[in-house]
Amino acid sequence: MKAEFSRVLVANRGEIALRVIRALKTLGVESIAVYSDADVSALHVTEADRAYRLDGVFATDTYLNIDKIMEIARKSDCDAIHPGYGFLSENATLARQCEENSIKFIGPSSKTLEISGDKFACKKLAEKNRVPVVPASKEPIADPEEAAKIAREIGFPILLKTAFGGGGRGIKEAKSKEEVKDAFESAQREAKSAFGRFAAFIEKKLLKPRHIEIQVISSDDSSEFIHLGERECSVQRRYQKLVELSPSPVMDKEARLKVANYAIRVSKAVNYSNAGTIEFLRDSETGNYYFLEVNSRLQVEHPVTELVTGVDIVETQIEVASKKKLPIKQKDVRFRGSAIECRINAEDPISDFAPSSGRIEYLHIPGGPGIRVDTALFEGQEISPYYDSLLAKLIGWGEKFDQARERMIVALDEFKIAGVETTIPFHKQVMQNNSFSSGIMNTSFLEESNVMDELLKEAKSHSEDNYLIGAFLLSKNQFAEIQRIATSYESQRRINPQRSQIAGGRFIDPL
Repeated sequence: MKAEFSRVLVANRGEIALRVIRALKTLGVESIAVYSDADVSALHVTEADRAYRLDGVFATDTYLNIDKIMEIARKSDCDAIHPGYGFLSENATLARQCEENSIKFIGPSSKTLEISGDKFACKKLAEKNRVPVVPASKEPIADPEEAAKIAREIGFPILLKTAFGGGGRGIKEAKSKEEVKDAFESAQREAKSAFGRFAAFIEKKLLKPRHIEIQVISSDDSSEFIHLGERECSVQRRYQKLVELSPSPVMDKEARLKVANYAIRVSKAVNYSNAGTIEFLRDSETGNYYFLEVNSRLQVEHPVTELVTGVDIVETQIEVASKKKLPIKQKDVRFRGSAIECRINAEDPISDFAPSSGRIEYLHIPGGPGIRVDTALFEGQEISPYYDSLLAKLIGWGEKFDQARERMIVALDEFKIAGVETTIPFHKQVMQNNSFSSGIMNTSFLEESNVMDELLKEAKSHSEDNYLIGAFLLSKNQFAEIQRIATSYESQRRINPQRSQIAGGRFIDPL
């Protein structure tokens, strides 16, 4: 099915920009990329039909620069902007400027983004529509003293959260009144740095909950709603998701229908349009589900849903925005098999997941039945310290959870990245963990499991040369050979703007 757009600007970078560009190609739509000076040779640039430079390297100067992105969209005569995830994907100002310039924002309306971006407003709407919420403060909290008073009323332990933003930032735990002041000030600093504003609220911390989210899609006029089932995201580190799967081992058909109905109620309450995710916590003691928040964008983990439903969520986003109607009905959604996603980040799990940057000296991407890799990596690429550390998303599908997990173990063993530290060894330990393989997990999985202990043992059993290439997979002699090959490649294929001409992309002078 062809979209009615002629030209779409992709306001993002890396893996997700490439993912959107591929969807646009499938639909016969011209793609416009933007790139920072750090991304001059990135694959999303070379694969787009046209690419425009955003002067600078820092996100605030480039991928978060609304004025510059809108200028490019207007002058390149774009019909729409796809924001991907992160950066400006939930930015009401960008959506409003699109509306004012007759450019379609592929996502919810600016009004919906304002509501969904306000966790207070969303919780109130959820309660009003008979959707259970975790006990929390009702209004923004002004100072640490007020926070301590409300925390005592709700009962410890509590989570002190920012009302705006997401991605696990600005969330701090307090187990007693003595810890509230430090938690408040820490959350305030982090939120202002990440989102530029801060308003706090307190939420009762559920002990050992499971993190469940429902993928929803609605028509452009918010008159039709469907769900694509759930994803479980309980394997986390400091509220940042690391592993996602669908379906959740803890949910049966009845629970899925119940929570999906909650999700659609919330979606209707905020007049949602396009693809979004409604997040919940499942109380491990009672089995009750509580509304957490609305993620008004495409999620990093959307591929697991695509694999178990067969629905291309990105193509559906574009079609909904272009044709205004849903291309699929609820009765047409079928669930088959199980899928798992591992986020392969440029981080050193042994060093408290410290970010790693450098040059990709060698890359081998796994394959085989049921294996999908979403990435924009290539040999010779420089991994910049300026942006998110995500290198690739490795997704495995199987008829049953165990088959998906076993395929993931093989794929992780085959996945080789030299030049930066990666989380591949960490994910291998998770996939082989007895609790994970039994479907037993919660948001305290890392603290309660022996994953990190086993990872440390594994690291100690290998030489320093082996570990420094990031995956415990290549011997010292192999690494020397890779270095020799990489040096040879470099003399033949310089990583510079001309590479895009070879790949078919065209650079456009800055506006």
